[in-house]
Amino acid sequence: MIKINQDPKTTAVLVSAVRTPIGKFMGGLASLRAPELGSLVIRAALERSGIDPQDLDEAIMGHVIQAGTGQAPARQAAYNGGVPETVPAMTINKVCG
Repeated sequence: MIKINQDPKTTAVLVSAVRTPIGKFMGGLASLRAPELGSLVIRAALERSGIDPQDLDEAIMGHVIQAGTGQAPARQAAYNGGVPETVPAMTINKVCG
């Protein structure tokens, strides 16, 4: 919720929550790369929220093990999920522990 004295241009707002399916190692999802799964989630979040993708300021996604996913997995997922190429994307790579 945005308070009256807050600038909506600098306030982060969550409008939809979607997650990837949970699978087991080398299970039914093994053929999908992380950016492909991410694009499914982004597309679903946009559809559920009703937000125009042109109104997005940035796409930020986390990715723990990036080896083999190619460059800029967040950019790949965002673009293939329906986010315009004019919207910047950032991948956060942080391994817990």
